Amino acid sequence: MALFLYKALAGDGAVTSGELTAQDRSEAIRVLDKRGLQPVSLKEKSAATHKDNKLKKQKQAKSGAKSGAKGETKASTKTSTKAATKSQTGKQEIPAGGVKLKRQEVILFTEELSEMLGAGLQLEPALRSMESRQELGSLKEVSQSIRQIVRDGSPFSSALQKVSPSFDQLYCSLAAAGEASGALDTILKRQTQYLKTVAELRSKIILAMIYPAFLVATGVLVAVVVVTVLVPQLTALMQSTSGGELEGGLALIVGISDFMKEWWLVIILVLVAAGLFFKVWKNDERNRPTWDKAKLDIPLYGDVQSSRFYVQLLETMANLVANGMPLLRSLELCRDATLNEYFRENMNKVIDLVGDGRSLSRSLIRVGIFPSLLVDMVAVGEQTGQIDSALRRAADRYDKELNKSLQAIMALIMPVILICMSVLVGGMVYIMINAILDSVSSVGG
Repeated sequence: MALFLYKALAGDGAVTSGELTAQDRSEAIRVLDKRGLQPVSLKEKSAATHKDNKLKKQKQAKSGAKSGAKGETKASTKTSTKAATKSQTGKQEIPAGGVKLKRQEVILFTEELSEMLGAGLQLEPALRSMESRQELGSLKEVSQSIRQIVRDGSPFSSALQKVSPSFDQLYCSLAAAGEASGALDTILKRQTQYLKTVAELRSKIILAMIYPAFLVATGVLVAVVVVTVLVPQLTALMQSTSGGELEGGLALIVGISDFMKEWWLVIILVLVAAGLFFKVWKNDERNRPTWDKAKLDIPLYGDVQSSRFYVQLLETMANLVANGMPLLRSLELCRDATLNEYFRENMNKVIDLVGDGRSLSRSLIRVGIFPSLLVDMVAVGEQTGQIDSALRRAADRYDKELNKSLQAIMALIMPVILICMSVLVGGMVYIMINAILDSVSSVGG
């Protein structure tokens, strides 16, 4: 049996600390969970005692050095004390609205912190190391503020929310799951991969959209020239040669042109009002599950959202269970890290079923939104007693599916835009050429 020192959060948010006896770290986490406590830090007392003795020796050495430097004046001592107090006060101040970070800065912060935690550093020394770096820019201020809040006893995830809005709800929820399971370095490493994938995807989309955007701008310009310049001239020609009658597609284009000229302001106002109404409706808490479910029905985009949810769920669950977190608590943390309200509602159903004593695989089947392959892989993990390994294999499988969906979207962007522009511009040119040929034939007749 080993003696562990812990600091944990109670159900009311209060920070408590103490000692407990357990076989290993996993059993200690389970004991804290039974007590209703969420661990913030957990370490064996032997290691902690060694560290405390080392700190005492360092303090004694510093005390001896101070006693040997009696020549220091009282005034200089007061001045240095005031400067230290001012510096400490500056560290604790957080700008209104938090510190804004760029996407690359968030990725760098996550990557640096995960590497240091994975190397064995505790959270506060790791943040102090980042704070002392010279090339991190705004991240030094963020690391400093987070370290101050964590040192005062607050969880790392809460410190992230207070310091910078650039750490979104998903990021903070995953950080809370990592703290609770003792696998913060693994969770952050996975989050680094996810953030890098999103950033790479955005850069690819921007590069892939340059040429289509040029085509769209050119097509719109051609359409404007046709409607405002060529159509009126062609209309005058047709009316002078064919008795003033416009037929077929040319009549449709002329009608659209006249309508746009007369009602363009009303059309813009209607579009703006519709956009504002949709935004208000979408952001209403009562309508969010409906909208989140509707997004899943969009071709290709819905597959990307579903695969992303499955990868995040399975990977987070695997890390939590592998680090000794009870299954029910792991599901609750995964639900808190889910942004899609439709998936959150179904996760609540899974939690209720598992809480009633059903297995995870049967609960997933009962809810009915999870793919059969995912359920089968979870069932195999339950039967073999290696559910964490089964969850990781399932996560890798759906990670590949996610990459396939993203590649399909990237491959379809260019052809779809080309087809749309060809139909728009080609259709207008075809109608105008037919109208010109009709007018020439009527003049020749």
